[in-house]
Amino acid sequence: MSRKPTPPEASSSRRRSAAKPVEAVGQTLERALDPLASAIKRAALRRADRQSRAFDDPAEAPAAPAKGALPVSPLAVPFPRIPPIDGVEIATGRAGFYKHEREDLLVMRFAEGTSAAGVFTRHGVGSAPVDWCRRALAQSHGEDARALVVNAGCANAFTGKPGADAARRVASAVAKRFDCRQRDVMLASTGVIGVLLDDAKITQRLPEVDAALAPDGWAGAARAIMTTDTFPKGAFAEAEIDGKTVRIAGICKGSGMIAPDMATMLAFVATDADIAPKALQNLASLYTRSTFNCVTVDGDRSTNDTLLLFATGRSGAARISRAGDRRLADFREKLEAVLLDLALQLVRDGEGATKFVRINVSGAESPASARKIARTIAESPLVKTAFAGEDANWGRIVMAVGRADEPIDRTRLRVQFGALVAAQDGLISPTYDEAKMSAYMKKSELEVSVDVGVGRGSATVWTCDLTKQYVAINGDYRS
Repeated sequence: MSRKPTPPEASSSRRRSAAKPVEAVGQTLERALDPLASAIKRAALRRADRQSRAFDDPAEAPAAPAKGALPVSPLAVPFPRIPPIDGVEIATGRAGFYKHEREDLLVMRFAEGTSAAGVFTRHGVGSAPVDWCRRALAQSHGEDARALVVNAGCANAFTGKPGADAARRVASAVAKRFDCRQRDVMLASTGVIGVLLDDAKITQRLPEVDAALAPDGWAGAARAIMTTDTFPKGAFAEAEIDGKTVRIAGICKGSGMIAPDMATMLAFVATDADIAPKALQNLASLYTRSTFNCVTVDGDRSTNDTLLLFATGRSGAARISRAGDRRLADFREKLEAVLLDLALQLVRDGEGATKFVRINVSGAESPASARKIARTIAESPLVKTAFAGEDANWGRIVMAVGRADEPIDRTRLRVQFGALVAAQDGLISPTYDEAKMSAYMKKSELEVSVDVGVGRGSATVWTCDLTKQYVAINGDYRS
């Protein structure tokens, strides 16, 4: 099974109004269910947290970095055992977007009749693959997705019509090879912004990649899409639909430019459940909010953020047409667990990260207010550098709370590091102990809880520290 905790990430009315048609229904469902911070929700997330890593294989610890790669994050977790998903074939290859020897191309082929759904960046400078997928899903209504093509090393973002043409040529070549329509091919790219995709590097590799397609290969797929990632990221769970077992598997990539709003974040999840496209889209939109939109590494959204969810329908389970169908109860919980598992791995692999930090905010005016406060804390450079320096500088937490410009009562404000109370009732805590605080901050996993004293809204955001290595990685990124 997979790791799991809680909360959602709100979208402003401005962002909602700009949403694409393929996401509109899901966003309506999101708003209707915003009281997701209910007791039932929190209990489900706690259950999944206790069951986390059930499928991890200690033998599959992160491998030593390949040539040209960064040292493995100290917060890395093992890649889980992921069995084949019926109706999914996987192959990887080297297209040559990197100077050093590594695979940088992923192709997945799906069985006929596969449903597809997607949630994409709302960044003002979206990439050509994001534009392609949005249009393709709008045209096909998510029906009969047949292939996914992903390249690392070139984002194909801010490349204008030439970039769009390159994406179209890739989809056309794959469609001819797999005997399907261009709109049945999903695309994703990651890498340097502003560099035009050399589509010939992909299309000339298609024969050998096609020949290598096999039901297994999730770990290799996760490695092929890495950029500054230091370990491959995957998650797996099994669920029951009307008494029938179904599988859910996913991979993602991302390390820096992580602050999803649907960072450089790509995620691909497949299930053998039989779920109609509209229901699948509702699920993808809903659970993106409580998973990928609740993590941040550096506060920078990417031009290429993409989550694609595929349902092959090959498990033999009954076809489900509504996201709210009671028969989907276990599947919904497991799907959210897989997505959150992947999202938290992004934080664990934050560029230069040495601390994995959970920020809890309670007592806010609303869940949306709590999320904004939590995110302000999580993205404050002063707060994040304090984590890096193992300094329980609660004053920086208070600063960030006030900077969120949300309703708070400073006379009731409370700040905790783990179980240690740093401040309460608008003052330093009478039980504050510097030695105990310092000892707590040496842990690799930290939890900061803040009560702002004005209501019942709560939220959680996960983040990491900000170290000198982050500066080094990004200073040298293109060189």
